[in-house]
Amino acid sequence: MESADAALGPASFLSDFYPSFWWIPAAVLAAALAIKLPTIIRLWTDPLLRAVGGLLLLACAVFVFVAPSTIVWVNRVTGVPNISAPWVYSLLTAFCGSCLVLIIAWRNGLSEHSASTRRATRWVLSCYGGVIVLLWVLFALADVPVERTRDLDTYYATTPFMREEILLYLLAHTVAVLITSKLIWNWIRTDGLDALLRWGLMFLGVGYALNLGFDAAKLTAVGARWAGRDLDWLNLHVAPALACLSAVSIAVGFILPHAGQYLHERWRLRLAHHQLRPLYLLMRRVHGSGVPFVLRASIELRLTRRETFIRDVLLPLARRIDERLHERSHAAALGLGHPPERARALAAAVVILDAVEAGPRADDGGTARDPDTTDLLRGIGAVSRALRRPDDLRTVRARADRTVPVTE
Repeated sequence: MESADAALGPASFLSDFYPSFWWIPAAVLAAALAIKLPTIIRLWTDPLLRAVGGLLLLACAVFVFVAPSTIVWVNRVTGVPNISAPWVYSLLTAFCGSCLVLIIAWRNGLSEHSASTRRATRWVLSCYGGVIVLLWVLFALADVPVERTRDLDTYYATTPFMREEILLYLLAHTVAVLITSKLIWNWIRTDGLDALLRWGLMFLGVGYALNLGFDAAKLTAVGARWAGRDLDWLNLHVAPALACLSAVSIAVGFILPHAGQYLHERWRLRLAHHQLRPLYLLMRRVHGSGVPFVLRASIELRLTRRETFIRDVLLPLARRIDERLHERSHAAALGLGHPPERARALAAAVVILDAVEAGPRADDGGTARDPDTTDLLRGIGAVSRALRRPDDLRTVRARADRTVPVTE
């Protein structure tokens, strides 16, 4: 074994970190669960979110209980040598079944839970539940007195009943990974997928492909033992590395569509809040003060309060707007080649600046007809963005002024 380790190079190097090796994917999966947990709690009635949370919890438990230190602790607490083996195998089998159920439900949609989907779900639960029961029966029949924390699969590969248990959990895992991979890659090829969902599925597909590598390494090492050969390095070094990479990829795949959507929405709200700043500062000049600062206010509340403040100030200010200047500015912006939507925003920004600079007029007492401010209040984001381009505003205003006789 020493010569084999020396020849392995990077693979042997990984074994030096084996005691902490399994905590890396456990930490990643725990972080993924922590990211998802607020959404799961808030939308607890959503069965898909609950399923994702349960799956991430199972995956995290697998890597926690497969760590050598945890294996030793479980064996000591129960007083049964190697009882961690059927426990870890059961967690891994439950994880496989949960993956299949989740992908089937996610792919078909729970809102239209067809009879075929229900049958497939019942079949998966029955099969993998039966596998878990059989794992414990085989362990009870096996004789495994020597505790093994790293190489149990190859050490007991030829032991009666334990041999069948090891083969059973590996085959159950392989079948689940093959079916899940096929469902995922078929789904990726469908049209009309959201970009974040497609990327999430691609990470899942890579993760399950790595899982197939894990199964291949394990089965090859076990098969070598049956043939009287020693390929334990596949079990000791290659399989753990593939399992860790797979766990990270699967965790990213599950959280990316939801976390990406959440971050995109956060970014959209913050961008909208930031883009309203020029118009907000202009309205503060009119009002004399702005929105009070609240330290713990959410971005949704801050955006709503900024929008409300701007509209509240714009309503009375709209009475000062020069409608003829607005028409000339709009025509000038169109004449300068600006698109219609941009031209409307520039024209509105020009007349708002004009009204602010002109100050209150003599007829502001309320005798004038109130203007229609529907479009103005709806387009405050575009108007605020237009205020960020003072050169464009000056050009539009200059051209609008040139269209009026000097004696006007």
